[in-house]
Amino acid sequence: MTFKALLTAKDGDAFSTKLVDLTEADLMDGNVTVDVDYSTVNYKDGMAITGRVPVIERFPLVPGIDLAGTVSASSHPDFKVGDRVVANGWGLSQSHHGGFAQKARLSGDWLVKLPDTLSTKDAMAIGTAGYTAMLSVLALEHGGITPDKGDILVTGANGGVGSVAISLLSGLGYRVVASTGRLGEAAYLRELGAADVIDRKTLSEPGAPITTPRWAGAIDSVGSHTLVNVLAQTRYRGVVTACGLAQGRDLPATVLPFILRNITLAGIDSVNAPQAVRLQAWACLGRDLDLKKLARTTTVIGLEQVPAVAESILGGHVQGRTVVDVNL
Repeated sequence: MTFKALLTAKDGDAFSTKLVDLTEADLMDGNVTVDVDYSTVNYKDGMAITGRVPVIERFPLVPGIDLAGTVSASSHPDFKVGDRVVANGWGLSQSHHGGFAQKARLSGDWLVKLPDTLSTKDAMAIGTAGYTAMLSVLALEHGGITPDKGDILVTGANGGVGSVAISLLSGLGYRVVASTGRLGEAAYLRELGAADVIDRKTLSEPGAPITTPRWAGAIDSVGSHTLVNVLAQTRYRGVVTACGLAQGRDLPATVLPFILRNITLAGIDSVNAPQAVRLQAWACLGRDLDLKKLARTTTVIGLEQVPAVAESILGGHVQGRTVVDVNL
């Protein structure tokens, strides 16, 4: 029995991703086999498939850092046939075949059982981007940033992390300020729950190391000068989460916001987060996320369309979340 998969290969410096037929003999080691329903295209997937950043460590490899589906075979004590599961990170699309296939075999230690409130499609509409947004919200809460403390800024607001973060935060009672380079889509961001929308140009150029405070906290998926300016405008004892590098991996900042305003910069790692943290995040997503808002952010494609979307997402042309129905 064969199944469909995308396979990324490398010839010299050239990357290619093609739709192929594989068999279960092509799957990698693991104690749980999953019939995959959906995957999703994240910014990291774009970097992996295009080769812009050396995400993939071995070739050829099935890319896709996320998957959701149903267990079809298991020797892991925590999972049985029929369980609905989700996987994010853990080396998928780096050293292990990922989610852009109709089947996957992987370690049960990498899996989370889905809350009853979420379908496998919902799980991939959330994906690593939404799961990262939830980790960021939890970091704000851990830092004592409650809705009464003031506005929360979300940068990269039209992207996957940003759109889910806005929905989550607004649902929890926070007043959200969305930063975007696509002001023509402000209505979309307000539908998700943004109270105010600002032009990303106000944050993307080099600025003062510390300036007038504006927000109690922020979720930043952009990095570089944007993150520096976010820090410079964060209020006393504020919390800023760093979970992306769309503008760049550099941080040309000073220590002034940290010393003078006692600001916390919280790094967010979704790839190797401990299982207890994952379980908490997915439980909160199942409880707190407005699925109607999530559906408005979601576009569904098939496997063959993934390479084109991977290019588009790096160019900042994709709005919200892109779900991959691997059976289309």
